[in-house]
Amino acid sequence: MSTKPIHDEHLSSSEEEEEEEELLTPSTSSSRLHEILNSVSNSVEEGDPEQSQNSVADLIDFLNSVSDDALSDPDNENAKNKAFHVLSQLHHYVFSPSFDEATVDALSFELPKAASRFGGVSDKCLVIAGKVIDRFVSLCSPREMLPILCEALDSPSEMNSGSSYFVPLLNGLSQVLISIQKRHFEQLKTAIPIVVKVLMAVSSEFDNDCTELKDLYDGALSIANSVHSVCIKQEGSVNEKIRALLGLYVLQIMALASINMNFMVLSLQPLVAQLSSFLPYCGLSYLGLITGSDVDRMIGIAFEDDVDEYVSCLSYVKHGASFSVIWGHISEVVVTAAKEDLGALHVELQDDHMKRWEAIGMLRHILSYLLVPWELKKCAINILICITDANNSQRCDEEQTDCTSYMPNLYSALQAVQQVIMFASESELRRNAFDAFKRILADVPTSQRFDILKALIKNSDSSSMIAILLDVVRGEMQKKNCLRPNDNDMNRENKAHQLSPFWSASVLELVEFVLRPPRGGPPPLPEHGDAVLSALNFYRFVLLTESEGKTNYTGIVSKNNLEKAYNEWLLPLRTLVSGIEAENNKGDRVQTTVDILCSLNPIEMVLYRCIELVEEKLKQST
Repeated sequence: MSTKPIHDEHLSSSEEEEEEEELLTPSTSSSRLHEILNSVSNSVEEGDPEQSQNSVADLIDFLNSVSDDALSDPDNENAKNKAFHVLSQLHHYVFSPSFDEATVDALSFELPKAASRFGGVSDKCLVIAGKVIDRFVSLCSPREMLPILCEALDSPSEMNSGSSYFVPLLNGLSQVLISIQKRHFEQLKTAIPIVVKVLMAVSSEFDNDCTELKDLYDGALSIANSVHSVCIKQEGSVNEKIRALLGLYVLQIMALASINMNFMVLSLQPLVAQLSSFLPYCGLSYLGLITGSDVDRMIGIAFEDDVDEYVSCLSYVKHGASFSVIWGHISEVVVTAAKEDLGALHVELQDDHMKRWEAIGMLRHILSYLLVPWELKKCAINILICITDANNSQRCDEEQTDCTSYMPNLYSALQAVQQVIMFASESELRRNAFDAFKRILADVPTSQRFDILKALIKNSDSSSMIAILLDVVRGEMQKKNCLRPNDNDMNRENKAHQLSPFWSASVLELVEFVLRPPRGGPPPLPEHGDAVLSALNFYRFVLLTESEGKTNYTGIVSKNNLEKAYNEWLLPLRTLVSGIEAENNKGDRVQTTVDILCSLNPIEMVLYRCIELVEEKLKQST
């Protein structure tokens, strides 16, 4: 005897009606679409503009409601099937004889956008949506379709629709660009910023999902191919401008792909290689890219004096220039596509300090940007190590090179390397970053090196980094101390003139910055323990060195400075340390208390040695 499932026996009449409606949805939707399409055709045929406009609005509302239902619930197979059937029927309609010129004109402004929204429903819908847009591209003039597709791409309401919405539109736009007959540069200059805006907005929404973004970047690549096809047919200044625009666009895409897609060499390599193949055609070399000279040249050609327009739409081209060279170091396929010689590039940068400084300044864009994958930052650090060496500083000093104009970028580059030192998870990368930091610093002429270190210390909010920088300053002073003049006939002022800036009164400002912060009072402990300990050791080193050499280049041995250090730096610090110890010695000792006391032990030891030494010097001065 057969039996029905229990839940079937208890279905309410409303539930039965819902179930029946769901089963009939594709057929019902098809009937509704057929009705609306007939209304559109009839109103167009009758020449009734108002009815035609209303029918088109009904069609777009219906299509959007179907796509919204499927997109809002990706697990609803019934909604996805409904969307597929509706889109398939629409596809059949646009290829039917009734889809005449008048109907095309009535639907061309709205239908491509509505069809593209189905792209995110399924892969099958994505293919059909692309065919619908291709149909409009084949029937409409490029002059008409360019603004239609650009408007659909630049729709703020669709920026969260997912990458699949934009893929059919990008592919359609790539076909339209090839067919443009007039004002090629002006048309491209309008379209490319919109494409870039889409890539930037959509890429940031997908949390480095390489699968979701692949089709999107393939669409971006098809735009580059179309621009290239247009360019080779032009001559003179138009060709030059389009080539410059193509180069900037390629660099922007290179940057966005490197930042937003998962760092996987095998998955990104084909895209990067294809982008790199455009570089020779655009007149871009690795040397010009890594120094930034080619980027500045292209901006000048494409945008002339309209710098604001460039900044708003192609803000990552300098990142892209550096990424291009970095990828060349990662992949042999990429460097071959770019037709470059890395060995020659390294030699050129090693032999020319100005170009090397420019390269260091360009790589800061990669190292300072938080979203750049660590693997790419690692390669940037390796490039810095490769192009700098221990002899650079000596050569710069011998040539008395003025790097004043390069100082801001060198300073920013050192700050960027500091971020790698502090935040990289791999110990090897941190070590290499510190090596690169010292090499860059050594590459700066001595006359400016102290100023950079001083600025780095005063603008750092990391106690550990300040400690490291003070140790670097002390190392520089030790090196310069070995070279100090010892001629007894040379007066002290003349000696000081020949010394580096590291042996000057400015070094005491560094100690005061740590031991008596600008906001007043002693430094916060134990939070700034590393910096305080390093500053005390630094002060003691300078005082002992000046005392033993019977010099006073820094002014540290003068009575006024000794009294200032004793009363304003050391004694308040001793009071602070004693108070913290007394507070933490009360009651039971927990691990936190033990950690605080342990961190204060070395500070207390060096502090009392400094106090004893200053007291001794003050007695000698009386």
